[in-house]
Amino acid sequence: MGEHGRGLGFRRGEKSARVIISRNPYRISLVGGSTDYKEWFKDHPGACLSTTINRYAYLSVRRLPPFHPHKTRAVWSEIENVSANSEIRHPAIRGCLEFMGVEEGLEIHHDGDLPGRSGMGSSAVFTVGLLHCLHALKSEMVSKRTLALEAMQVDQDIVSEVVGCQDHCASAFGGLNRMDFGGERADFTVTPIPLGKERLKEFERHLMLFFTGISRHASEVAARQVAKIGENGATLERMAVMVAEGQELLMAGQFREFGLLIEDAWKLKRSLGASNGEVDSIHDAAMKAGALGTKILGAGEGGFMLVVAESDRHTEIRAALGDLLYVPFEFERQGSQIVYYSGE
Repeated sequence: MGEHGRGLGFRRGEKSARVIISRNPYRISLVGGSTDYKEWFKDHPGACLSTTINRYAYLSVRRLPPFHPHKTRAVWSEIENVSANSEIRHPAIRGCLEFMGVEEGLEIHHDGDLPGRSGMGSSAVFTVGLLHCLHALKSEMVSKRTLALEAMQVDQDIVSEVVGCQDHCASAFGGLNRMDFGGERADFTVTPIPLGKERLKEFERHLMLFFTGISRHASEVAARQVAKIGENGATLERMAVMVAEGQELLMAGQFREFGLLIEDAWKLKRSLGASNGEVDSIHDAAMKAGALGTKILGAGEGGFMLVVAESDRHTEIRAALGDLLYVPFEFERQGSQIVYYSGE
């Protein structure tokens, strides 16, 4: 249990926030995913490249007055009205309240621009956003590093999900970053990739995002991959090394070469069990239409597909993938933000 949640109830004469809203970006994982599992980096270096985009999950929290028939109300894809916080079915909500030591009644709402179970880091984004709200409810400023680490603790230790660490870092910090992992979970570093405005825009114009419509439980896919870490060591080592190569290509503005690197990285990820027949068919159609590289985001087997292509091939690629939803986006750099704070 965290040390932060004591004394969240009403106190006579106390001035505290009544309504908090956080805005939390989804991320696109570029290179190095699967080396951010603690089961890997406790003994081997792990590294990832990722960027956040202007598609967000919004979490809101307010104190629930005590005269309601229920103690806590949680609204996500379901609506829960419970008499005790321990009765909440949503594991991340229950885990965050336990971590923060929250016993009082709250109303919690979640709304997202993108669907869950889609490879965009949605479970980590949810946890980051809710923890940020709970800190703000106590009038606490929390660093991006602390927010990321606490979200890892909730998802991995309390909820017991098999998840990596890059997603929590991405949503908390925001931006285009290299992340390095090694040893203890708290030993991570997040290093921004310093691309100028025009070069960043050029990189953005090389990326396309498509929703495959295939939903899956990322933790189940990840669990199968983690179970085979020992036999996939050489592949994971190569994937971690590719992060430095990708960083160099981005900083040099060599986006065509970066697209080819994405394709090579996907072949390695695919060998870990991240694909299936339907995903392979989508990949093949995009490549035939002129893509430089593609990859399924997150653990794999469905969700969103990233396509890297020069802009003069975008029309052909969209036509080839006409049955899939195309999702335009822009990069964002802010990370998790409290966007509304209303006092009593």
